[in-house]
Amino acid sequence: MQIAKGTVASIHYKVATADGEHVDASKPGEPMPFLCGTGQIIPGLEDALMGKSAGDAISVEIPPSRAYGVRDADLDMAVPIAAFPEDVRERLRPGMQFQAPHPTRNEEVIVFTIHGLRGEEVLVSGNHPLADKTLHFEVTIDSVRAATKEEAEHGHAHGPHGHAHH
Repeated sequence: MQIAKGTVASIHYKVATADGEHVDASKPGEPMPFLCGTGQIIPGLEDALMGKSAGDAISVEIPPSRAYGVRDADLDMAVPIAAFPEDVRERLRPGMQFQAPHPTRNEEVIVFTIHGLRGEEVLVSGNHPLADKTLHFEVTIDSVRAATKEEAEHGHAHGPHGHAHH
């Protein structure tokens, strides 16, 4: 069977930036399953995997526009500390994340990461840490199968023993 929309593929992968910085990898002996066509993996990788079968291996470069996007300067901002609930202000630290409305796209919620504190301001970014990065993937397809009815209804792959979520 080939990878196509509505199939569950399990892959072994390694990913690095174009500069060679290690980003992530599947654990040895634990391929990562995904339901093709549901946005579980970045678009450029999903496109590169279409039509591949178990045992195939690919090496592919994914540009930012097909990975985690191009950095949006409007999502890097200084927010007054007073904008945060009183009970969390003293606990704010770099690396913490929170969800908030996108500053310009109505009804879109994004994840912001705190990058620093400056006086009465909290420096945050809504950009993904890999925005603007070209990514290099080394992938081997472990298996491909039709999605179960439950996976199709839920919109994501379940792990090898059923539910790997909830």
